[in-house]
Amino acid sequence: MEKKFGVLIVDDQEDFAHGLCRLIGSQYPDLVCFAVRSGDEALDILERESIALMITDLRMPEMDGLQLLDRTLEIEPTVSVVLLTGYGSVETAVQALKAGAYDFLTKPIDQDLLFRVVEKGVERSRLLRENFRLKSLAGECELDQVIIGQSKSVQRLKETICAVAGSDYTVLILGESGVGKELVAKMVHKLSPRANKPLVSVNCPAIPSELLESELFGHVKGAFTGANRNRKGLFLAANGGSILLDEIGDISPQIQTKLLRVLQDQEIRPVGSSTAHKVNVRILASTNQDLESKIKDNSFREDLYYRLNVLTIEVPPLRERKEDIPLLAQHFVLKTCQELNIPPKEISPEVMAWLSIQEWPGNIRELINFVRRLVVFSSRDTIDMPVLSLVTKGNGEKSIELKPYKQAKAEVIDNFTRNYVTVLMRKTKGNISEAARMSGLERVSLQKILKRLNINAQEFKQ
Repeated sequence: MEKKFGVLIVDDQEDFAHGLCRLIGSQYPDLVCFAVRSGDEALDILERESIALMITDLRMPEMDGLQLLDRTLEIEPTVSVVLLTGYGSVETAVQALKAGAYDFLTKPIDQDLLFRVVEKGVERSRLLRENFRLKSLAGECELDQVIIGQSKSVQRLKETICAVAGSDYTVLILGESGVGKELVAKMVHKLSPRANKPLVSVNCPAIPSELLESELFGHVKGAFTGANRNRKGLFLAANGGSILLDEIGDISPQIQTKLLRVLQDQEIRPVGSSTAHKVNVRILASTNQDLESKIKDNSFREDLYYRLNVLTIEVPPLRERKEDIPLLAQHFVLKTCQELNIPPKEISPEVMAWLSIQEWPGNIRELINFVRRLVVFSSRDTIDMPVLSLVTKGNGEKSIELKPYKQAKAEVIDNFTRNYVTVLMRKTKGNISEAARMSGLERVSLQKILKRLNINAQEFKQ
């Protein structure tokens, strides 16, 4: 067993908790054991220490064992939780196991049984953590191929997606129009345990309010004019998987009420039916609106907002990640060339400099469409300034207001250098000597670059 793992004993009988700790320590001296008297103290320990196994009394004042179980698995789902009570019963054991407990022990404790539970529980936690780590690494590799960029904001976005995907909680995805919220939702689903089940996307504003209820929850024959047969609805179609409610800020108060019931009771009722159907669906919701402001003007339910906002992903706008524009632009050029079945094209430094200084209020979507036009109007292997001039004049948009050549070129080079060095440091885990060898740079030169760009190699050593 590894030193970094700990065991946490929670019992309002302090002497019993410490005695149990001493007993476990005598058998497993490499394990760090903590003994506390209450659920609140246990949660404090869980926030600070690497706990693999928690043995908690079921009956305690203020926060009982089942409540502590729920809170614990929210903080760290890999902890093996064992419920302990002097009032053991089959019903209580079943309730605890259904709630996510690893095992169940009764007082007085059988020493051999305790040791078996500790050993297997710690090993289970170790395997779960290793599994999560491997899944996270695989997810990061897949995300790198889908979400293009090396800026700090994009790296944080990828880390958040990996962390959120492993849970089953509702996710609220925030961001301006065109930043890629739907792509983020798809990756959350793809990296989740529900990946082999359907992801159903609903563009809420595109469906008239009076029809949206039927689309989401279905209807029975005769429920309204034109309802000639029963219809399942999208929630039942997504059963076992996920549903993306795109631009949820635009739904009507009536639909908000219906959604709240789904989130609370995990059941839907088709229009015109008196029968409710249980559903097992993870809800992913996205919006480009400020829902808190909509709550203040009473156009969005506060209780629904807090039900949706369990986990939040904020997708950064393109203006906050301009250093990613060269990577994005070249990626979209190659993708467009593939779609048109033509040889790949390059972007000239002058055009790349121009692209890099634009604000792009339409974000990624606007950049993609603009790059497509550049490719279509370019008859050569390189997309140059005459093509850019043709595209901008032809569309009456984005007049060419270039910075001085040297300044624009320096910005492009800096962006390239930052992206290159960030990838280099990540691959070498912050080893400057190895990075210098791999890049062909002198060690001193690489250190100067890191200092100039304010990149700390120590941050990559994790």
